[in-house]
Amino acid sequence: MSTALLIDSHAHLDGEDFSEDRDAVIDRATAAGVTRIINIGATDGFEGAERSVKLAEQHEGIWCTVGIHPHDAALPSQRERLVELAKHPKVRAIGETGLDFFKEWSPREDQLRWFRLQVEIALEMNLPLVIHSREAGPECLSVLQEMNAAEVGGVFHCYAEDAAFAESLREINFLVSFTGIITFPKATTAHEAARTIPLEQIMIETDAPYLAPVPHRGKRCESAHVALTARRLAELRGISFEEVARQTTTNAEMFYQLSSQD
Repeated sequence: MSTALLIDSHAHLDGEDFSEDRDAVIDRATAAGVTRIINIGATDGFEGAERSVKLAEQHEGIWCTVGIHPHDAALPSQRERLVELAKHPKVRAIGETGLDFFKEWSPREDQLRWFRLQVEIALEMNLPLVIHSREAGPECLSVLQEMNAAEVGGVFHCYAEDAAFAESLREINFLVSFTGIITFPKATTAHEAARTIPLEQIMIETDAPYLAPVPHRGKRCESAHVALTARRLAELRGISFEEVARQTTTNAEMFYQLSSQD
């Protein structure tokens, strides 16, 4: 078995899906070579952010983000509450934030209000942004360009656009992150993007408990599965698993301001 080390750059381990076996899930990730997990604190309004900070406090190898998800954007603006959460030393990014015009569970004007507010906070606190974008890539890019988000950079998680869009993201200091979707046989756009985008611009994630890679598709995803996404990325690019692990780990360490000892 390879000794290459991995980072799950985007997971949601704080929720009910892991309430009965969270510690075992974390142990399995460690056994699979996942040395660090970034838990995304942006579900259930502020509750997710608060749970995420608490989880990171309890586990040495878990770091976190805080934010308000587009689905929860109908919430009233509470800037200071989010700023206070973001001051925690284990918080390494703002988000996930952005726009979701696919499900559109919150009005678009509310999504834009919270998105802009979180870009402001990221700039104020010198933290990168974790972007959720569904059928809203150009709109997200426009806001980020307008607000000079290149100063802090960020990542489009669960990347769903093509390689050409990633070039525009690279111009504003943004990375992309691939999930288990690249293991799905019919995900041809994701396959081509994964082959083409420079490896220095890529992180890997699980988005656990969602989007489990083959052969776990349709089941609960967990952080250990990021190794399967790394292997598929290596296959698509015709390079070694070790090279993918090394570069994506380096990218995540730089993005989330982690040292190799963290």
